Amino acid sequence: MATAKLSRAKLPSRKRGGKPDGRLWRRLALGLALVALAGLAASWPHLHALSRVAASYGAKVGCSCHYIDGRPLGDCPKDFEAGMGPVWLREDAATHTITARYAIIATERATWSAGPGCVLEPWKD
Repeated sequence: MATAKLSRAKLPSRKRGGKPDGRLWRRLALGLALVALAGLAASWPHLHALSRVAASYGAKVGCSCHYIDGRPLGDCPKDFEAGMGPVWLREDAATHTITARYAIIATERATWSAGPGCVLEPWKD
């Protein structure tokens, strides 16, 4: 019985020297990236809505904490609910406004004034 011997140069998944072909890994990485982007695109409306709610909550709580309770802005995230870690607060002292940003997805503002206290800016859809 005769056996055929394939040389390494004829194997499609190997380069000379026995290293795996980089094209296979690039195609696999591209396929996984496309699947991830499709999943993100499908869930974007839900993710964006939740991000706006989280940013609004952060702005309102931060404004009340800082301007009504008189606490430093850095102390205000202690009042957040669990899972609010990606919310960052920033103050504009001239306008008495607290801006809350949820990751890089949503930004909302709450402004303090005598009388009504801290009021969120209306959402623009």
